[in-house]
Amino acid sequence: MDRLKMHSPNLTQENIARIRELFPGCVTEVEDLTAKDANGAKKSKLAVDFDQLRQELSESIVEGPQERYRLDWPGKREALLTANAPIAKTLRPCREESVDFDTTKNLFIEGDNLDALKLLQETYLGKVKMIYIDPPYNTGKDFIYEDDFAENVEGFLKRSNQKDEEGNRLVANTESNGRFHSDWLSMMYPRLKLARNLLRDDGVIFISIDDGEVHNLRKICNEIFGENNFLANIVWQKKYAATNDVKGFSNLHDHIVVYQKSSLFNRLLLPRTTEQNKPYKNDDGDGRGLWRSDNLLVKSFSSLGVYPIINPNTSEEFLPPKGSCWRASKATMAIWLQENRIYFGKDGKGAPQLKRYLNEVQDGRVPSTWWTFQEVGHNDAANKELSTIFESKAPFDTPKPVSLIKQMEIISTEGDDIILDFFAGSATTAHAVMQLNAEDGGNRKFIMVQLPEPCDEKSEAFKAGYKTIADISKERIRRAGKKILEEFTAKDAKNTNKEGRGLFSESDREMVRDVRAFRGSKTLDVGFRVLKVDSSNMADVYYTPDAIKQNELKFFTDNIKLDRKPEDLLFQVFLDWGVDLTLSIRTETISTAKGANNKKENQGEDNFDGSKSEFEVFFVDGNALIACFDEKINEELVKELARFKPLRVVFRDTGFVSDAVKINVEQIFKQMSPGTEVKAI
Repeated sequence: MDRLKMHSPNLTQENIARIRELFPGCVTEVEDLTAKDANGAKKSKLAVDFDQLRQELSESIVEGPQERYRLDWPGKREALLTANAPIAKTLRPCREESVDFDTTKNLFIEGDNLDALKLLQETYLGKVKMIYIDPPYNTGKDFIYEDDFAENVEGFLKRSNQKDEEGNRLVANTESNGRFHSDWLSMMYPRLKLARNLLRDDGVIFISIDDGEVHNLRKICNEIFGENNFLANIVWQKKYAATNDVKGFSNLHDHIVVYQKSSLFNRLLLPRTTEQNKPYKNDDGDGRGLWRSDNLLVKSFSSLGVYPIINPNTSEEFLPPKGSCWRASKATMAIWLQENRIYFGKDGKGAPQLKRYLNEVQDGRVPSTWWTFQEVGHNDAANKELSTIFESKAPFDTPKPVSLIKQMEIISTEGDDIILDFFAGSATTAHAVMQLNAEDGGNRKFIMVQLPEPCDEKSEAFKAGYKTIADISKERIRRAGKKILEEFTAKDAKNTNKEGRGLFSESDREMVRDVRAFRGSKTLDVGFRVLKVDSSNMADVYYTPDAIKQNELKFFTDNIKLDRKPEDLLFQVFLDWGVDLTLSIRTETISTAKGANNKKENQGEDNFDGSKSEFEVFFVDGNALIACFDEKINEELVKELARFKPLRVVFRDTGFVSDAVKINVEQIFKQMSPGTEVKAI
């Protein structure tokens, strides 16, 4: 029975495998000095013969000190290695902090986002439609990430000079630091590389940034996403008034840099505004609906467009001015006159004009690169939103307005698309997803990632009981989700109540009907499943058997850490197999009445053969995956599980009552359920 690998993908080895497909003679095997197999024997790994690869690419290789256009900084190579290096970590479920754990399709991951992005590689590879991030702007006080896999948050805060020995917070990345920009780039580079892997081919990423690093951000995004995939540099008017006491210029804007994964991205339209629809009227009772008048003349001259138009009401003849022409031929104009598409003024005696019908124009507006505060909100509005939700002073310093993120979601997502934000902050992105779903009937899903960065003990957030930024994020989603659900439910109820119809407009009722028709029997998902980044569930001996002396083996008979629960193991299996982390989980107790050699009726105790009589079994997405991590598993349980004919089944490697049972597992499934993939953890 094969074991699951229990670590994130090794992207370096995967890239080498791709090179081997193109240039098989350029890839060889070398001894892996960092790993040995379960028997202590040396293992090998793939490596690139760069001398041979240079030979293969001799016409285009860039050698030595030759000048070329690129962005370099101290630590770039290390950043690339960091992105590709695998980690032996896991995601542990936290039911008590979740909302609707068993039914929600939304995720909140607490931990370093670099670890989280690596753990998500197999499960969400090429599945995310939109990414929005609001990373640290590198202002000298908001940069807290330090990429060291071996330390907890407290440890790296101290090592990276964010806390002194007394535990007081320090400034993280001061401008006096000689690597001020390099540190920020080294933090962003691996995260963006991993983020690109998660995007669908028709996906898009939005990145908020200020003037300080926008030029560097553009350069690394050009390298990661491709310069040809740059879509826009949106300028957001984040303030409605200038600050008069600044020495230089008052900063009123932030940037939102936008890149597509590929040319397959299809930008959607924004809703038309009231101002855009205002000119459309129906003064003559035209059955085709609202319309506005438009000029019949065009600038580009054609002799076919020079002819008289006769007003049918007055018989007056109209010719285009000298040097200009009508926008249509004489034959087309005759059809327009017959169809009442030509307008001669309210009194019917004016010059001819073309009717433009509202139902014939583009159903929406093309987004621009200038987003005003009137359209998408500003910083003050964002703080007021947060204060309203928490019913107190905003517990987060730099939130974004919901309308800003919602606008990005409108032009890039629909239906059941997945939206990722791995710098979640105050979780505005999650709020916007739930709000937009309530408005348009969508079923979008979010994945939020936030480091449990400690709140300053002097801050309002800490005084209110929030120890970390992640705590604020989760509470914002809880409160916002509850409020959105209550508002939607109330509006839905009132619009379906005949007595209350007069309280709402027809457009409101139409919206609710459309939402109900789209959603069917589904309910609005305002829950989220909390998962926390942690060290592997596997004991160290599992990875380094060669480090254990023969006389110590009796102390290491189990490969699972003592503090890990069965559901912890289940989610590690999810990660290893690339299973959707939001799939439904059903837990069932299965009893085996008799052991293999039992001669008396079982009374709820262990069977005569030493096996258990009752087992906790997880059923994931029906019978897609069945897992049992109990100890003392007997053949009766194995046969019982095989009867369900699952796609996959997984057991604890040391969980069988005997070696004989363990050996027979695969044979049992081959006979009873040959399509089942069997693994051990």
